[in-house]
Amino acid sequence: MKEDFYEILGVTKSASAAEIKKAYRKKAIEYHPDKNPGDTTAEDKFKKAAEAYEVLSDPNKKARYDQYGHQAFEGGGFGGGGGMNMDDIFSQFGDIFGGAFGGGGGFGGFGGGGRRTVKGSNLRIRVKLTLEEIANGVEKKIKVKRKKQAQGTTYKTCTTCNGVGQVTRIQNTILGRMQTSAPCTTCGGAGQIIDKKPANADAQGMLATEETVSIKIPAGVVDGMQLKVSGKGNDAPGNGIAGDLLVAIEELPHASLQRENDNLHYDLYVSFSEAALGASKEIDTVTGKVRIKVEPGVQSGKILRLRNKGIPSINGYGTGDLLVHVNVWTPKALTKEQKEFFEKMSTDEHFQPNPEKEDKSFFEKVKDMFS
Repeated sequence: MKEDFYEILGVTKSASAAEIKKAYRKKAIEYHPDKNPGDTTAEDKFKKAAEAYEVLSDPNKKARYDQYGHQAFEGGGFGGGGGMNMDDIFSQFGDIFGGAFGGGGGFGGFGGGGRRTVKGSNLRIRVKLTLEEIANGVEKKIKVKRKKQAQGTTYKTCTTCNGVGQVTRIQNTILGRMQTSAPCTTCGGAGQIIDKKPANADAQGMLATEETVSIKIPAGVVDGMQLKVSGKGNDAPGNGIAGDLLVAIEELPHASLQRENDNLHYDLYVSFSEAALGASKEIDTVTGKVRIKVEPGVQSGKILRLRNKGIPSINGYGTGDLLVHVNVWTPKALTKEQKEFFEKMSTDEHFQPNPEKEDKSFFEKVKDMFS
């Protein structure tokens, strides 16, 4: 079982953004590879802290994590930062360390803000899922148009920053000489520029390609949830790392089932005779049709609960139920014989309303549904 992100950083759920950032910086400095050379345990803790911070520092990801836990980011390479390597961490959070590890001499050359690894841009797609696919989990093969580095493209050291990735400027002010550093605008901070590229490549040495990406979507996802496939966005120039593919979930409406969190609702209509005599009825579920028994004398509004026939919890908390709402259908038109029958039955004591204690009111049924 994965460790709780709040426990990794040593903060509570109510911690502010500033407190989370401070806690991460403390952990990152403690387990920084420069401070613990060759220590794989420290490196693992360093990566875990970065993964936790990536999620908890983003309000949207934090909200999803608080609601669904790790399951919100799992399945086929999705994750807050599950696939992060050192390049990911330093390219995204290098500024957290400040000058704690010297000017450019940090791990992989990132320590004090030197040459950085450039990351390609992310891509976003929307995947439409049926209720059955959401209930059972599904693997989708999606064609994605992404930019990939063209074969034959070569790079050389940027002459503006001499491969450092940053340009330092010294200015004279009333407070004295001040030194400032900023990413090199010529190479974008990569320290490299294109030397040669094929004629069909763009200015960044990229080609537009179409690739089929396999996406494993876990059971229980919800409409609007965003999942991530690491490294399936656009390539970055030079030795950069590819961006990510962000997958937005769209839930398609079902013909007869309505979803409420992990529970499902089904409206079952029965005739007067079926309600009085009982019946066997076939209904839809997300795993196929099932047959249920309607007891004789069933009342309109009766709710039949089919345990574990709903949607699996994405947070691993079991499976919801299928709630079958029984509705006695009243015919709008009657023949002369039918009308005479019901007129006769209107004075029969068996047709007079006589609710028993177990026949709950509408409000009691609603209360039971949410309890």
